[in-house]
Amino acid sequence: MSRITQPQISRPQIHVLHENPDWLPPLAAALERSGAPWDDWFLVERAIDLAAPPPEGVFYNRMSASSHTRGHRYSAELTAVTLAWLTQYGRRVVNGPSALDLEISKVRQYAALARAGVATPRTVPVVGKDKLVEAARNAFGDSRFLLKPNRGGKGLGVRLLENADDLAAHLETFDYEAPLDGVHLLQDYVVTREPIITRAEFVGGRFLYAVEVDTSNGFELCPADVCSVPDATRPAFQVIEDIDAGLKTKLERFLQIAGIEIAGIEFATGADGRPLVYDVNTNTNYNSEAEAAAGVPLTGMDAIARYLKGELARSERQAA
Repeated sequence: MSRITQPQISRPQIHVLHENPDWLPPLAAALERSGAPWDDWFLVERAIDLAAPPPEGVFYNRMSASSHTRGHRYSAELTAVTLAWLTQYGRRVVNGPSALDLEISKVRQYAALARAGVATPRTVPVVGKDKLVEAARNAFGDSRFLLKPNRGGKGLGVRLLENADDLAAHLETFDYEAPLDGVHLLQDYVVTREPIITRAEFVGGRFLYAVEVDTSNGFELCPADVCSVPDATRPAFQVIEDIDAGLKTKLERFLQIAGIEIAGIEFATGADGRPLVYDVNTNTNYNSEAEAAAGVPLTGMDAIARYLKGELARSERQAA
């Protein structure tokens, strides 16, 4: 599916940049329903001539931090090259270079969230496996904490540990896997009243709806229909209409500052009622069963298709 040259298209289109064809069909169906012209750019291998202008249209970046788990080790780097090329020629990009930068680094996410006044769990980045146990003991004492990769996705590599000794034992097992970029994160474990986290969805920088996600069976919480979710006593995903108004305002402000237009932002609300944001997903997927059960007036993918179609029309008016 790789393309060596960029065909010049006479009619501007929506171009979807991605590396996972399994996640594309729901968006493809929504774009077809919208009637907007579009095509997909499968970013795994590609040569780009920087002297040749890209086709006209609106480019939607759906690169995921978990691309390397599907054998696409350099898709994020290829996407960065592609976005630089598109930016060079002034093309309209939804979720551009700054969105990609935050997608592949939770440390940079937390720094950007903090600048927007959004609270995050205490986090200690560590480079070097041999530094982990001492850092955990200094930061958390005998308290529980999470070990997670700085660049992850789908909850992969996230592990709850009871204390630093538990971490030391884990590091000697085959279950331990070094993070892709070498940066481990030691993070406070937020104790919630129920085993639930919340994922707030935003399209066009505005709140759409939120989903409560059951964490009873672990942290691999991919909402896409193609993802496998363990059986639980309650639905894994339940749509809720709203979140705290103050938090919503802060998150919309964060997205504006960060240059992110489409995202799913996950937070855990502690027993004290304080929400702490721990992940920003700029490649967001939706659970169709949860949407159907809630009877949402506008599904996530239809909202994205409508937004992209509007941006395409706006870019054509500006070019006229």
